Amino acid sequence: MKICILDALTLGKDIKVDPIEVCGELIVYELTSPEQVEERIKDVDVIITNKVILNESNLKNAKNLKLIALTATGYNNIDIAYAQKSSIGVANIAGYSTKSVAQHAFAMAFYLLEHLRAYDEYVKSKRYADSQTFAFIAWPFHELASKTIGIIGMGAIGREVAKIADAFGAKIIYYSTSGQNNSCDYQRVDLKTLLAESDIISIHAPFNDKTKGLIGYNEMRQMKKEAILLNLGRGGIVSEEDLAKALNENLIAAAGLDVLEKEPIDKNNPLFTVADQSKLLITPHIAWASVEARTRLIEEIVKNIQACFKNESRNRIV
Repeated sequence: MKICILDALTLGKDIKVDPIEVCGELIVYELTSPEQVEERIKDVDVIITNKVILNESNLKNAKNLKLIALTATGYNNIDIAYAQKSSIGVANIAGYSTKSVAQHAFAMAFYLLEHLRAYDEYVKSKRYADSQTFAFIAWPFHELASKTIGIIGMGAIGREVAKIADAFGAKIIYYSTSGQNNSCDYQRVDLKTLLAESDIISIHAPFNDKTKGLIGYNEMRQMKKEAILLNLGRGGIVSEEDLAKALNENLIAAAGLDVLEKEPIDKNNPLFTVADQSKLLITPHIAWASVEARTRLIEEIVKNIQACFKNESRNRIV
């Protein structure tokens, strides 16, 4: 059996893909351009990919193809209708990064809440050496125990974030974008209430027609001026142009983003126009990518491939 990984670089260079070799002959490509796809997949039985677009135009000559194994949960880069018509299996991976994303949400929250950038720069600039007191309290911060955490999207990651916030003694409220995910442990509210009452809003929702542009300028106007907005769901849920405007107008205190409307970020992204960049933390879509999460991902890929050739339905979309 021939297996190819089309974009191994998206998994990070520190993670070994060797375990996949137990399933067959493995060919690894760090990245694959649209022009290279058809040639690279024409003889393979299994395609492993994260973001490479696979559709009829490049799949039609892949006569041996049995399975597209995604190294992600989302599958919007796959032509599902063509896969169904052509009896090509598609399997994704869910739940592997729940703890990693939840941890990153709190890393971002504490960085912004406690003004860690400002305090770190104060010490490293040697200004602290001239301080008259042992503690220099220039940027006040608050305890999570006194705050309300609003979670948008109460799926597996949202529930993990709620559990951690609960351990800190915070009050938790949530808004379900689908209307289907519920938790009897926490208070479900409408979006307007969540915006008005939350001190920290953490987004963990998928990108779809219901969430596209969900948080724009009007929604930020409804938030507390001291509020922190976090988006670890998908780019496009928060309007970046409106966020830049809101931060420049001091409508909210700060924002942390791990996802963007376009990735990698454009050099002319409006977020670069935020005058006080200490209010804004952006990480390059890494919340999912702890070493442990990526190791689990490889293990799940192996299990998905093995299940396919045993005629077992495991994580199957098609």
